Amino acid sequence: MSELKIEKVEILGKKSIHVGYDIHSHIVSEIIKTIPSSTYFLVTDKNIEKAGHLHAYVGRFNKVLEEERPNSRLLTFVVSPGESNKNRSTKASIEDFMLKNGCTRDTVVIAMGGGVIGDMIGFVAATFMRGVKVVQIPTTLLSMVDSSIGGKTAIDTPLGKNFIGAFWQPEYVFIDVSFLESLPEREFINGMAEVVKTAAIWNEIEFARLETYSKSFLKIIQNRNADGTVDLTPLRDHIIKLVLESVKVKAEVVSKDEREGGLRNLLNFGHTIGHAYEAILTPQALHGECVSIGAVKEAELSRYLGILSPVSVSRLSKCLAAYGLPISLNDKILQKRIKEKKCPIDVLLAKMAIDKKNEGSKKKVVLLESIGKCYGTSAHFVSDDDLRVILTDQTIVHSFDEAPDKNIIVPPGSKSISNRALILAALGKGPCKIKNLLHSDDTEHMLNAVSALKGASISWEDGGDTVVVNGNGGNLLACEKELYLGNAGTASRFLTTVAALVSPNDGVKNIVLTGNARMQERPNGPLVDALRANGSEIEYLNKEGSLPVRVQSGKGLKGGRIELAATISSQYVSSILMCAPYAEESVTLALVGGKPISQLYVDMTIKMMETFGISVTKSKTEEYTYHIPKGCYVNPPEYVIESDASSATYPLAFAALTGTECTVPNIGASSLQGDARFAVEVLKPMGCTVIQTATSTTVRGPPKGQLKPLDLIDMEPMTDAFLTASVVAAVANDPTHPTSIVGIANQRVKECNRILAMVTELAKFGVKAEELPDGIKIFGINYLDLKVPEGGVYSYDDHRVAMSFSLLAGLAPEPVIIQERSCTGKTWPGWWDTLHSKFHVKLNGYEPAVKQLNFQANGNRSIIVIGMRAAGKTTVSNWMATLLGFKIIDLDVTFNEVVGQDVRSFVKENGWDLFREKESEIFKNVFENSSSSCIISTGGGIVENSCSRELLKKYIVNGGIVLHLHRSIKETVNFLSNVDVTRPAYSTSAENRDIEDEIKEVWNRREKYYHEYSNYFFYSPHCSTEEEFQILRKSFEGYLLRITGSTKVAVPSQRSFFVCLTYDDLTEHTHEIDAITSGADAVELRVDLLKSYETEFVANQVGLIRCHSNLPIIFTVRTKEQGGLFPNDNISEIEELIQLAFKLGVSYLDLELSLPENILDSAVAQRGFTKIIGSHHDFSGTLKWDDVEWENKYQLADKLNVELVKFVGTATEFQDNFELEHFRSLHKSKPLIAINMGELGKLSRVVNPILTPVTHELLPSSSAPGQLSIKRINEIFTEIGGLKAKRYYVVGKPIAHSRSPILHNTGYKKLGLPHSFELFETDSASLVAEKLFNDTSFGGCAVTIPLKIDIMKYLVELSESAKAIGAVNTVIPLGDGKFKGDNTDWLGITNSLYRNGVPSLKNCKVNGLIIGGGGTSRAAIYALHKMGCNKIYIVNRTPSKLIEIKSHFSPEFNLEILETIEQAQMCEHASLIVSTVPADKPIDDKLLIQVETMLKKGKDSNKNFTPTLLDAAYKPRVTAMMKLASEKYEWNVVPGCEMLINQGIEQFEKWTGFVPPYKDVFDAVNSD
Repeated sequence: MSELKIEKVEILGKKSIHVGYDIHSHIVSEIIKTIPSSTYFLVTDKNIEKAGHLHAYVGRFNKVLEEERPNSRLLTFVVSPGESNKNRSTKASIEDFMLKNGCTRDTVVIAMGGGVIGDMIGFVAATFMRGVKVVQIPTTLLSMVDSSIGGKTAIDTPLGKNFIGAFWQPEYVFIDVSFLESLPEREFINGMAEVVKTAAIWNEIEFARLETYSKSFLKIIQNRNADGTVDLTPLRDHIIKLVLESVKVKAEVVSKDEREGGLRNLLNFGHTIGHAYEAILTPQALHGECVSIGAVKEAELSRYLGILSPVSVSRLSKCLAAYGLPISLNDKILQKRIKEKKCPIDVLLAKMAIDKKNEGSKKKVVLLESIGKCYGTSAHFVSDDDLRVILTDQTIVHSFDEAPDKNIIVPPGSKSISNRALILAALGKGPCKIKNLLHSDDTEHMLNAVSALKGASISWEDGGDTVVVNGNGGNLLACEKELYLGNAGTASRFLTTVAALVSPNDGVKNIVLTGNARMQERPNGPLVDALRANGSEIEYLNKEGSLPVRVQSGKGLKGGRIELAATISSQYVSSILMCAPYAEESVTLALVGGKPISQLYVDMTIKMMETFGISVTKSKTEEYTYHIPKGCYVNPPEYVIESDASSATYPLAFAALTGTECTVPNIGASSLQGDARFAVEVLKPMGCTVIQTATSTTVRGPPKGQLKPLDLIDMEPMTDAFLTASVVAAVANDPTHPTSIVGIANQRVKECNRILAMVTELAKFGVKAEELPDGIKIFGINYLDLKVPEGGVYSYDDHRVAMSFSLLAGLAPEPVIIQERSCTGKTWPGWWDTLHSKFHVKLNGYEPAVKQLNFQANGNRSIIVIGMRAAGKTTVSNWMATLLGFKIIDLDVTFNEVVGQDVRSFVKENGWDLFREKESEIFKNVFENSSSSCIISTGGGIVENSCSRELLKKYIVNGGIVLHLHRSIKETVNFLSNVDVTRPAYSTSAENRDIEDEIKEVWNRREKYYHEYSNYFFYSPHCSTEEEFQILRKSFEGYLLRITGSTKVAVPSQRSFFVCLTYDDLTEHTHEIDAITSGADAVELRVDLLKSYETEFVANQVGLIRCHSNLPIIFTVRTKEQGGLFPNDNISEIEELIQLAFKLGVSYLDLELSLPENILDSAVAQRGFTKIIGSHHDFSGTLKWDDVEWENKYQLADKLNVELVKFVGTATEFQDNFELEHFRSLHKSKPLIAINMGELGKLSRVVNPILTPVTHELLPSSSAPGQLSIKRINEIFTEIGGLKAKRYYVVGKPIAHSRSPILHNTGYKKLGLPHSFELFETDSASLVAEKLFNDTSFGGCAVTIPLKIDIMKYLVELSESAKAIGAVNTVIPLGDGKFKGDNTDWLGITNSLYRNGVPSLKNCKVNGLIIGGGGTSRAAIYALHKMGCNKIYIVNRTPSKLIEIKSHFSPEFNLEILETIEQAQMCEHASLIVSTVPADKPIDDKLLIQVETMLKKGKDSNKNFTPTLLDAAYKPRVTAMMKLASEKYEWNVVPGCEMLINQGIEQFEKWTGFVPPYKDVFDAVNSD
């Protein structure tokens, strides 16, 4: 066995830090042999235990103890992982364990784990018996290089992290790099932030080494074994080295400054800002991820203050990004993790204010002077103003009054030359040192692409000022990962042709180029057309003519004659020119279609190609044609890039605008760049003094206000500079002479439509400008008349727009906001630093008010509907519009109106691409102008357009509802195959393809977009009958009211239950749902028990429940670890299901508190109107109720601010139930569901006060051991005295045939309630009061004739309905001998109608008719009014009785008496009728005619539902009125027995709090 290689690092005079690989034997031996003790106490967490490390170490310890110290012992303690457990409770539980086990002052505490374990256990050691020895064994990269070293220990409190702790140096720190083999990829990358940071502040050599290893590092740690581990063998020496170098730095700093007096502060580079981000974004963002962003921000701050070079900032950013770390909040992966979380500037500054480095309220930040060196020997005070500039993306530009008279400015390297040099060097052979390369987003994308394609090896010299490109001579290899190019137009055009030269690589046969949303709109078509014609295979993946594209490898360029349309972009020309030498034959490139745009850029490319060894000759016989020979570029040893001439226009224009002088020393008349002519050809004629040599340019502006306009200037040779010229022209004050700039048509297809952008933004300053066919006309004004743009200048994510308007901003009368300031990073990342430091312009960071999503009710905000064609968007949109009173905007209809042509015809004539563009344009217009009270129903393909997707995303972010409607694809196929001829086929060849394959292909293309760009989802189960259709409508209306916040579920405050469904598929069991859920207050869908976790299947299960129950749904995904069936390690799918739950708008989500904290925090942040049940289950029975685990989980639930807590233990003895109740008595800040499983735990289920989980005899199984039914719980609760038997009555006369007793007694029996319901026949209200009201067992009574009015004088309170109807049918005890009167007759009517297919009538303008003038008619009037009837007609055999009834109700009831047949004929139709006349007598002839008239008129009156009549008489079951309505006029009819049952069920619930099983009571009432 080879000897272990162990590096020992000295700290505070001792070589106590040991670093090596697989040194576990050394660790155990060293501890036991050198630190004598009676007790070694090893503390770790469950993750380390699960990985097998604890078991292995215990074995080694016991073996060595037996040999070396047989009288000593080893104790172990395992805590739950995660920051939430680093608290006082966990610390106390560890200390209690130590005390109970007789630990003394000689105890050696061993902390084995990550930073949480190291911090907390170190603090335990520091305080236990006033301090015992501690050994740190860090197991994560972050803890190895940071938290384990230096003696900082702490725990968290609810008020902040690490606020309570101590300095307590460990006896040893043992760093065994082999632990990292089981470290997850994200945690590995997380630790690299500290590694890179440490090198950045202390060791430039190590930093350079880290730069070279990033790709191999990621490749190794991403190559995981089946068990999730990684083989570090190929990278072992590098890993040990990076750990060792970081450790050495920290050890040296700590040794010089143990108590953080100054020097040790330097280790906090990136932490001041990083910790502030972390405080907001934890736990979604990890510590290292936040420090990475913080380091970049603090480096930018150093650059802003003039301390750090732009190259160093770029170098740091690239290194961090190369290791997979985020370098801004806009990082795509980070954004997915943090989701809706925002980092408002005021909150960030507040978080920074409590940083431990500060002195009072003054903030201190570590500043960087160069890579490997900090500025000074401690952190520096910085102002909030400077921090605001760095931390916001909007900048307030103040006046230029303090500008120096003279300035020398060196702009960054030319973007155009930089990109060309990188391509040429990468295609060339040998090394080339490129100096003054522009460090920008564009060149970063280019470097990454060149490297990914193995075109060249990239290295840096001169502290990052020089990039060394070692080209492989055009030998390029395909890479699997798509090449993301952001909004880098130059890179995208150049690399499209480069990609055609790439060879296949290990099975990878193509290259995918993509970019951001704007890049996916920018044209690339002419270039692709030319390449395709020359043999390249290129496929558009989204929009025809733009990225993304897939380029097949190995096809190359054939060469020969290539024709290219070059009137849109010269970049197409340069792209082919530079790659042409590598074609199979020499190339003749002919530019067709007219005069090429930007000829100077073509000339630039040709000159640069010559420098790299390839000479291009211009045809002497054919205009705009070039001959390029075959060959290979030979890289020059060195290539110096000029400063960017376009960027140079900004400082020169600054001088022109302010009357000062500015010199750009490295741009002159000999420049390759056309924009170098700007000073001479634009500024000089406008009144500036210009001196230009071959290599430099100096401009002095005239006195402010004396610039002259240019009548006409052709800026085709310098198109990018037209924006600068435009802002100068804006204050060239001559009303009779506007400035006209032409030759710039290509600027419409740059990062934005720059001409339109200038017209739009100049108008905000009060400057009129007009678009010309190929330019812009500007009517300059006096600079003193400039206006301040309201809301600021929008930059369109365009660097040149932002920089140009920053010049005009300083002349405005008040400071001006420039939005999206960071977009200048494309060409001049330090532009704002230059304004601030060189031109002495005051800048302030600005952030608009952040809209916090508190999930307020939607109110009148418009709702956007998306989904496949045939998903039901039109039908459902109509339902929504009706229910909410909104207007419908159908985008297809709007398209027809705007274009004057239907969609089918338009697509046939113009194709899908043009249709999508036009559709997106119309959608944008609708989106901006219909923000309230509209349902916007979109076409199925709206998500295929990137601009439309961005609008949807923006709407969601701002709190709007985007609803995705879906039905099964099978049904969609059936519908579109047989029905839909209104829309075009999905492709031009649809007639030759199988329609099912066609539709599925479209669905597969769109599915991810539908899910990503919606925040709500409704799945429509199949409806085969009108009844099912109306049930679906009712289900959807309930869903809509929930997701809009119109109705909210209330957490029960009294005894309540939820039934746990245990089917794997509800489809065949929907008829049982009503019975199973009877008596319950909610129903739980155990998603983990379902046979499929597919989105469509799960959504269908939720839909089935909603169609058969009105109860709130609890959505539960129980993992195996917590007693369910869902795989423990499938975290990503759990997260997807949680998102689905929110989209489905369920009432409750059961959220396991054992899930990763980032998922927990994300869930509670996105909950909307869904309430969270934070749950934890112990199936093992090892957690007693005094275990700290329950306390920690409760604190976590409290911190997460969940609405309810659910704890489920396992009773191993009867006493566990009493321990549980003691726990409950101490935890009352949140509603707590707490029970014990098993036979011994049944008592806990009986006495649990709210939402007890229950089973039912119809279910295939219970969901947990010991689960009881509601009936059984009530029976046991009664037996132990929890429920007292009550006596209920029906009172009145005659009542001998009342069906109320059988209704209620059936319900009591089914639910296990001890109550009874009896007859009390009397016509005396006083007797009822005397005999019943004074009985202590009296629970309430149903009141019938003749007592409905007489009983009222014995009641102290009346419900709203009882007052309005003027009668009481229900008496409810209030306590203390007081009683309340209610009326449920009206609910009997409404619920009967709703159960029989009548939807919500809100905003429907439905009229109703009441037949009869008795007491029930008043309940019927109240019922129809509450349902939303617009007008209520009343008719009776004796009309005079109706006058009194009408006068009883307020005018808002809109009652109208129909006295005559003629009035019935003339009135509006009615769709609802309630008959309250006796059924045992013939209908009066006149009344019959009136009724028939209304039945006939109402037959086809309503498209939303079938007209419905309810007969309140319940004997006979089918009355003459019902027969007339159904048989002669085809009305839907409802028998009176249903009204009786529904009003009785309402009474039952008001008295007992339970809802009885409907079918059981219905059958009982109708039993004879």
